[in-house]
Amino acid sequence: MVARAYTVAFEGVDAHQVEVQCAVTPGLPAFSIVGLPDKAVSEARDRVRAALASMAIALPSKRITINLSPADLPKEGSHFDLPIAVALLAALGIIAEDAAEGSVSLGELSLDGSLVAVTGALPAAMAAAEDDRTLLCPRPSSPEAAWVAATKVIGASSLSEVVRHFSGQSPLPPADPGEVHQGASALCMHDVKGQERAKRALEIAAAGRHHLFMVGAPGSGKSMLAARLPTILPPLDPSEALETSMIPSVAGLLDQGGISRARPFREPHHTASMAAIVGGGRRATPGEISLAHNGVLFMDELPEFARPVLETLRQPIETGKVMIARANAHVTYPCRFMLVAAANPCRCGHMFDPSQACGRVPLCGEEYLGRLSGPLLDRLDLRIEVPPVTFTDLDLPANGDTSETIAARVAKANDIQLRRFEGLDDVRANADAHGRVLEDIATPDEEGRALLLKVAERFGLTARGYHRVMRVARTIADLAGSDQVRRPHIAEAVSFRLTTKTS
Repeated sequence: MVARAYTVAFEGVDAHQVEVQCAVTPGLPAFSIVGLPDKAVSEARDRVRAALASMAIALPSKRITINLSPADLPKEGSHFDLPIAVALLAALGIIAEDAAEGSVSLGELSLDGSLVAVTGALPAAMAAAEDDRTLLCPRPSSPEAAWVAATKVIGASSLSEVVRHFSGQSPLPPADPGEVHQGASALCMHDVKGQERAKRALEIAAAGRHHLFMVGAPGSGKSMLAARLPTILPPLDPSEALETSMIPSVAGLLDQGGISRARPFREPHHTASMAAIVGGGRRATPGEISLAHNGVLFMDELPEFARPVLETLRQPIETGKVMIARANAHVTYPCRFMLVAAANPCRCGHMFDPSQACGRVPLCGEEYLGRLSGPLLDRLDLRIEVPPVTFTDLDLPANGDTSETIAARVAKANDIQLRRFEGLDDVRANADAHGRVLEDIATPDEEGRALLLKVAERFGLTARGYHRVMRVARTIADLAGSDQVRRPHIAEAVSFRLTTKTS
């Protein structure tokens, strides 16, 4: 007789169903696990045996075989402990077979039978909902899984609670979703003195999800401006929050099962490796670009990042996803992020200040920014220079709009785009528009078209640069409440594209 239980194997944020088959047959006493398990899964037999012994359940003197099907799918992680124990308990007749087969379970077992939290409960709940099964998981992992309303989530503290639940002695109640974190911030755009052009660029970038590159002297406020960008971004809608949270769930970064409505803001150090930025490692874990999905990736001191790391960003910026190819895994993660990059004009940062600049001007600036390839810069929609703020400006009272006021304008433009792209799965904002969709929404009037063609011919815009100017112009028109892209919108978009000192 073969008893069955179900669990999942993770491939990126995708959870694939795995059938755990348990056969107890006559023969020399043995406990084997087959089906391409890794070391952690193979060691599950010792944890399961000890956990059952803590419950005074002795294994029979027979051959116990656990098969993880499909056998050619790699099985990694300690979350296979609980489904193996459930299948074995069903094979021993301690719990009903239909109860074991009606749930998807995952969890790590301690030697005393208690359950330890595992990663990936949220995508596991999605897989359980697709198969119309209940999800059984450790209690600390249940709040994040309970966000999937389409399935019933049961959180247990120990294997003995699981047995009493399946036997009907003490049924466990369904888990409640974790808290919603709104991501309140004390930062405000009103705190930034001066830098009106930079604030305008941030507003346009937030409204259309455009990539932004800032160049300026040290202390001019680049990092300060980037830190305030999340305060003007619209919050994640429920579907986006669930989609975004699946990545930190797989990475084990969700805080007590809470889902955040604030958009991610990641700021890796320039010494980060390629695996840290793009993803990878032994288990092909998500990198910073995936953790910034539906949010902001801020890369300060951009030229200081390793050249291979920067070049790997080119494809994810275009496609919104990244494939991590390894000898034993090909994993695809979503990474539709907004890149905000900052750099000094040269290594010392004072190239435009005659009193502090070195004697190698302008060669030092050309060499420093020359570390950034043309194809990478071509993918950055907005490029601005951030001039230093004088002491007299700092002495003045704060001016300009607050983050709340700017966020209202951004939200209004965002609503226009949501209605515009309704029904298109791969286009959510103007920055995602391409091909026929872009031509339909961003075709300028006659004066705007003439200006755009003149600029493209005069400055040698690439086809990609041409289309990115159209996308930015469409966003500027949305902020202005205009249905038609007109010459002023094109002119402003071009001014953010062609900066003499950074292009």
